[in-house]
Amino acid sequence: MPKRICVIDGQGGGVGATLIKYLKEAFIEDVELIGLGTNAIATAQMLKAGANKGASGENAICRTVMLTEFLVGPIAVSWANAMLGEVTPKMAEAVTSSPALKFFCRFSRRMRRLWA
Repeated sequence: MPKRICVIDGQGGGVGATLIKYLKEAFIEDVELIGLGTNAIATAQMLKAGANKGASGENAICRTVMLTEFLVGPIAVSWANAMLGEVTPKMAEAVTSSPALKFFCRFSRRMRRLWA
C-alpha cells in the first residue's frame, strides 16, 4: 500500500498546489497525495495540480490527518485562527496532535513580495 501524504492549505490553495506538483514529480505513483483544503477553492487547486483525493473543511481535516503518514503545508495550518480565521482551533489541534511526520513551510509577506 502506498504511503499517504496529506497536503494542507487554505486561502487560494497556491502553496498546496505547488507542493502537490513537486511531490507528484518526485514520487510518481509511489504515494497517495491527498489535498486537504480549509475551503473548496484550495482543495480544487490541489486536485487540479494532481492530488489523488481531496476534501474540504474542518471535519475532513480533523479526521484525515489522523490516518496519514506525512503532513505537508504552510506552518500556519498548525496555528488556531491563522489564514484570516480559516484555520479553526479544532483544525490546529488535530494537525499538531496527529501522529504523522510533519513538514511545514514558513512564509512571510516579505517573501511573497520577493517572489511576485
